[in-house]
Amino acid sequence: MPPLSPLPQRHGLESAWVRTPDHGECRRLAGAAGIDADSPWPSIRDFLVWKLPRIGEARIDEMLADGRFVAVDGRAFTASTPFCAQTFVYFHRDLPVETPVPFPIGILYRDERILAADKPHFLSSIPRGSHVLESVVVKLRTQLGMPEVTVAHRLDRVTSGVLLLTCERRWRRPYQELFEHHAVHKVYRVVAPALDLPSEGVEVTSHIVKERGVLQAREIDGVAPNARTRIRMVGRRRSGDGRQLGLYEAEPLTGKTHQIRLHFARLGAPILNDPFYPELLDVALDDFTHPLQLQAHRMSFTDPVDGRERVFTSRLPLEAWPKG
Repeated sequence: MPPLSPLPQRHGLESAWVRTPDHGECRRLAGAAGIDADSPWPSIRDFLVWKLPRIGEARIDEMLADGRFVAVDGRAFTASTPFCAQTFVYFHRDLPVETPVPFPIGILYRDERILAADKPHFLSSIPRGSHVLESVVVKLRTQLGMPEVTVAHRLDRVTSGVLLLTCERRWRRPYQELFEHHAVHKVYRVVAPALDLPSEGVEVTSHIVKERGVLQAREIDGVAPNARTRIRMVGRRRSGDGRQLGLYEAEPLTGKTHQIRLHFARLGAPILNDPFYPELLDVALDDFTHPLQLQAHRMSFTDPVDGRERVFTSRLPLEAWPKG
């Protein structure tokens, strides 16, 4: 891990960092490039252009001129700063252009250690990719003035409901381990076409794989199951257009990506407004009109610090469920 950044948070975001290679790696890279020198980069600027191609040479020059790349002591690098091996460089990335998510974050509970948020649809749990400012972590850091708040687990951007966060860095590990060790009981609510299920529900199993860079997960038949979900219907109503809809509770017994969504599609009742299953639909990122009808409804666990039984329940509606 790098030393503590000299840069303060910006918009609730920590600075990024890169480190120049050690002397041996520098000599190896120089030799591979046919350069008779201790390093292939005469200056820090040359290293940054090589290391950060997505930022681009012209933008790196602008950032250097503005003093936006700094050393661990806060000293700004310039375009002429000589290259030095094993040097940390800190900077804030440019932010993507984002459409604001028009739904607030609810606060279900907060104490000195944890915060239970009621995450709306379309808001990312963490700053990532094209969703940075429009994330729960960044919004709560700025709205509540809590620079160390972070998630103990994640919810998909399109899923609403209970999201647990820790208030300070020192509490992060005990609560993250609850999720890593599957010590949290989670119940999701779903609106989907009504099925004729037994009163006790069903358990759906399959083998799910998710390939890096592919949006959809997929199921493989004929392979031992690695995903299990308990599903039962808790209500049935007719929608305004005459469809029979079911309100379901789903308990994931494993934690595979998109598990609940795949298992409802497997039953022949895909979750309402699912843009991924059974077919991948072309839905704009800023289209907030048809939220996926999947909610992290209830979460319970034994607090790892004081042993208290914790239960948090979402107060958000599932919009497609007809009013009784």
